[in-house]
Amino acid sequence: MQLADIIIAEIRQKGPVSFHDFMEASLYYPGLGYYTGSGEQFGEQGDYYTSPYISPAFGAMIARQLEEMWRVMGKPPFTIVEFGAGSGMLCHDILSYLSGNTSLYQHLQYCIIEKSPLMREKQQKHLHDKVYWFDAIEEIHGVTGCILSNELIDNFSVHRVKMEDELKEVYIDYQDKNFLEILKPAPAVLQDYLDEQGISLPFGYRTEINLEAADWISSVAEALERGYVMTIDYGYAAQDLYSEKRREGTLMCYNRHEINDQPYINIGHQDITAHVNFTALKEWGCQHGLQCCGLINQAGFLLSLGLKEYLRTIALVGMDLVSAVKKEAFITRKLLLEMGERFKVLIQQKGTPPYALTGLKMK
Repeated sequence: MQLADIIIAEIRQKGPVSFHDFMEASLYYPGLGYYTGSGEQFGEQGDYYTSPYISPAFGAMIARQLEEMWRVMGKPPFTIVEFGAGSGMLCHDILSYLSGNTSLYQHLQYCIIEKSPLMREKQQKHLHDKVYWFDAIEEIHGVTGCILSNELIDNFSVHRVKMEDELKEVYIDYQDKNFLEILKPAPAVLQDYLDEQGISLPFGYRTEINLEAADWISSVAEALERGYVMTIDYGYAAQDLYSEKRREGTLMCYNRHEINDQPYINIGHQDITAHVNFTALKEWGCQHGLQCCGLINQAGFLLSLGLKEYLRTIALVGMDLVSAVKKEAFITRKLLLEMGERFKVLIQQKGTPPYALTGLKMK
């Protein structure tokens, strides 16, 4: 049975479903969702590239920042917790770099939060030393180190809303062999989300609200005893996210390296994402004991940590000049230009001494 048929059957039985529930099923329905099925999501054979697929240098720069965090904290036994590790490529590159620091590496553990059995199986094929797997952050207590995510929160299921005479929530119905959107009065929790951030939407404005991000940052803050939270994703501060130029929202779908705005096709076979509200993440973090170290775009983060020098003196060593120049140009274009402005890096801390982290110096 196709996933679309399952969703249609539920609508016929129970009535229209919220877009949030539609997106949740599309991405995570057991065995049939985009992230729970057997399809390939990442790389050339998948639907999009993440930064680790561009170059191991991305993981090396993150490792440099983690290494500095470890030093700032007094060089304790260090735990890295990564959410949504994908193929495990970022984990591999971070550990490869940190293995050169014996003092850190011998007291290091790397925990991956992975609910998908298929994804966990892919990761376990090439990740061994230092790596442990868990279903949820609640299984890990008293983390001393850094909790890391790369392109995680944009895949949390969101509520879609539209402002009319009052805030309305988008629901999905099925009629005449087509999915269609209908509007219902939004529950108070969605209006409260906007009110708490001083956001007033004009008439006709459509956008997304990510309530799951609040639950996520709460659980992360509770698990972290001392250290940092590093969140890498595409998104904006609230005033930019809810500006007039985004009055149709930020929802995007990825399929075979092409972008579309049609979530009701290729159900279970395409990614569905929405941009992250970094202002909300910072505010929710503060409410749960996380202080904001800084927010910077990915280009500034990587350059601050020495990406260019790393490429020229380490990553491209051994290549002939023409190949090295072409490779550096490709990596620079992808990581610093195409992704560099869109992606942001938010670092929050708990129980660590004040320190200007190197990765945030160009903010």
